[in-house]
Amino acid sequence: MKRTILSLGGLLLGITVAYAQANISPAKPQSKPVVITGATIHVGNGQVINNGYITFDKGKITGVGQGTAPDITGYDVINATGKQVYPGFIAPVTTLGLVEVEEGARGTVDDTETGDLNPHVRSLVAYNTDSKVIPTVRSNGILLAQPTPEGGIISGESSVVQLDAWNWEDAAYKKDMAIHLNWPTAVAGGRRRAPVAVPGVVQETPAQRAQKAVDNITSLFEQAKAYADIAKPEVTNIRFEAMKGLFNGTKKLFIIADGAKEIVQAVSFSKRFGILAVIVGGKESYLVTDVLKENNVPVILRETQTLPDKDEDDVYLPYKLPKMLQDAGVLYGLTGTGFWRQRNLPFEAGQAVGYGLTKEQALSMITMNNAKIMGIDKTTGTLETGKDANLFISAGDALDMISIDVETAFIQGRNINLDNLHKQLYKKFSDKYGFKL
Repeated sequence: MKRTILSLGGLLLGITVAYAQANISPAKPQSKPVVITGATIHVGNGQVINNGYITFDKGKITGVGQGTAPDITGYDVINATGKQVYPGFIAPVTTLGLVEVEEGARGTVDDTETGDLNPHVRSLVAYNTDSKVIPTVRSNGILLAQPTPEGGIISGESSVVQLDAWNWEDAAYKKDMAIHLNWPTAVAGGRRRAPVAVPGVVQETPAQRAQKAVDNITSLFEQAKAYADIAKPEVTNIRFEAMKGLFNGTKKLFIIADGAKEIVQAVSFSKRFGILAVIVGGKESYLVTDVLKENNVPVILRETQTLPDKDEDDVYLPYKLPKMLQDAGVLYGLTGTGFWRQRNLPFEAGQAVGYGLTKEQALSMITMNNAKIMGIDKTTGTLETGKDANLFISAGDALDMISIDVETAFIQGRNINLDNLHKQLYKKFSDKYGFKL
């Protein structure tokens, strides 16, 4: 036991020393107008501008076009000839900033609250801007994210943050924009759960238990809606206060559901209460695209680089799913898994290119589409005049893990530091052994 404690202490000391190497201060506000010239500009809406320019000042894009930029006297000029400019990637529904060490260090995990009904729990105030994971994700072009609570039936509410800030107040990009609901299901891992027989006891089937849970959720939302209809309640209910935005359209309900039956139930549920819904997961969304399109319900898919749940499914189904939703006219976005693996988000999007999407459609999936679903498309998601200057320059294709090389990135016009712990460790040991890629 003593040896175990000493070993753990050494491990934590090693982590502390390593983390201390990656102290990266947030960038200062943009002080001079900037122009990027000679680049291939991927607008994010499907448009590509060859030999283009983009100008921005005071954090806002002031011009985008082809050829030579108009009067740029007094501008800082970045020559990006032969390089690519992209909108900052957006990572929705992630535990980035809420989890630091996934296993074995509970003090670094703050993504789940006690209890099942927590619509009032705000993930924003738990967001850790000092996370050493964030710079590793940011270095792959992911500039905004939606730190999201997990667990229970109603996990809590999420906000959108920009990934270069001193504290959560500075990071907040759109506050408390969604509440997260885990839809009950009788299916686990793609297979039906068989009830365990107990002599003399009548067992509920998984379907019955799921229906009971749905009934309880419906009852809760009925009460919350009734509360929202009262101008000045005599007694304040903090859970129902948090849910008011669902009924007046200022918040969206992100519903985690994978099966076709559960997706249809969730869409019907949201329609009944007049709620703006988003399906998260949506593994069988391709089976109910007519329902999704008719009710204008978007889908945020969870990773493409995975295997299907069911043995009988096409092994390439996860790769093909974005193209299926594209063809069906359903608005869809993409997230990765967990927190540190969000650095692979552009490559997850790029995977879909090999299964039917164009490169610009794949790019839109993690920029414009994600922005639309999260309700921030008026300020970000595409490189257009008047929007925030959230963008980066890559020496190669940013959706390809081999060629991506993010050289410079801006969040609201601020030139952010792209150093991170991984880069520092690479330099340290490559210097030691004289190895260079």
